[in-house]
Amino acid sequence: MAARAAARMPPAYAGDRETIFDRPRHLRPDGGNDTSLPRNAFMKCRAAVLHASPVSAPYAQSRPLSIEEIELAPPGPGEVLVRVRAAGLCHSDLSVIDGNRPRPVPMVLGHEAAGEVVEPGPGVQDLKKGDRVIMVFVPSCGHCSPCSEGRPALCEPGNAANGIGELIGGGRRLSAHGKPVHHHVGVSAFAEYAVISRHSLVKLEADIPHEIAALFGCAVLTGVGAAVNTAKVRAGETVAVVGLGGVGLSALLGAAACGASRVIAVDLSEEKLAIARDLGATDTFNAGDPGVIEAIRAATKGGVDHGLEMAGSVKALDLAYQITRRGGTTTTAGLANPAHTLSLAPVRLVGEERTLKGSYVGSCIPMRDIPRFVDLYQRGKLPVDRLMTSQSGLDGINEGFDALNEGRTIRHIIMM
Repeated sequence: MAARAAARMPPAYAGDRETIFDRPRHLRPDGGNDTSLPRNAFMKCRAAVLHASPVSAPYAQSRPLSIEEIELAPPGPGEVLVRVRAAGLCHSDLSVIDGNRPRPVPMVLGHEAAGEVVEPGPGVQDLKKGDRVIMVFVPSCGHCSPCSEGRPALCEPGNAANGIGELIGGGRRLSAHGKPVHHHVGVSAFAEYAVISRHSLVKLEADIPHEIAALFGCAVLTGVGAAVNTAKVRAGETVAVVGLGGVGLSALLGAAACGASRVIAVDLSEEKLAIARDLGATDTFNAGDPGVIEAIRAATKGGVDHGLEMAGSVKALDLAYQITRRGGTTTTAGLANPAHTLSLAPVRLVGEERTLKGSYVGSCIPMRDIPRFVDLYQRGKLPVDRLMTSQSGLDGINEGFDALNEGRTIRHIIMM
């Protein structure tokens, strides 16, 4: 097994740009006119490419992700070439495959990852070859109104670039057979190499395995951040987490780290409820049980201080809202189908002084929060390594998405 995996690894590139990239002409692979990125100035690597969406499960049969050779242009100004070492499968990727979140294709998915710097692009002076990095899926310009307010997840140019499958610096660095391939939220980590904006990389100082480091790029950032930054859970408060995937279990760990006196886990899966108990949930409830809302209200004498919805489902959000007490806060970090809507009575929102919040990327500032969360992990306060329940090489990615879709894994990690 190890020998076969090693045989699939691309060559270990060394030296300067001329030894990594072939640079004979002067147009970008995506058709642009930026002469800093000559046409056909690329390296080749293996990637999982999505050519169409929606695609139905089981994915081991429908094979939505094709493992093929792609071409990668050199990093432009403010960009970095990264060797991807580990990437997690997330429901945000799955939502592109199944059509819940339309994106342009062809596209290389993957946004939760860790790796090593191979080559900093022009103007990047604070990263060097060999530095270990965690990839962040919302690039930020640092200059727009949200960025200036300390809310990089809402970066306007970053979100615009993500929507059209480009990097925040403009254009695409991926191509195949002479045609452009789109980036996924500025990362595209289901590939052996990636060109990424410097703003989407957090340098990792801690000596932790790549497969654990990758989790901090999405599951931990989003889940722990929702509890710590968005909901602002305080010691002694009560919390219910609805939806126990990687993000939900991270939120559970975040609530416990905040000192919540009671952390209630809610899910349809008895297996996930058992994992939640092992991770410190004080109570568990099956969301499919009749009367589950009344049972949680009774157990908490009127509801919890914080209801955290992490499933990406309107039903889950409604449940989280219903089990939040008068004067409490309901926070949602799940990405539901854009066409789905929530119905609620405004008089209750007003008369009970409720708060309903959205949380994107855990309301985090990644450069600040990832080192904080890594430190908590190293001190035993956030055992996020227990979220990793299966792994494979790139060739097993479609089967990995089946496991995620069927709830048989919390986080499946692709090792490269």
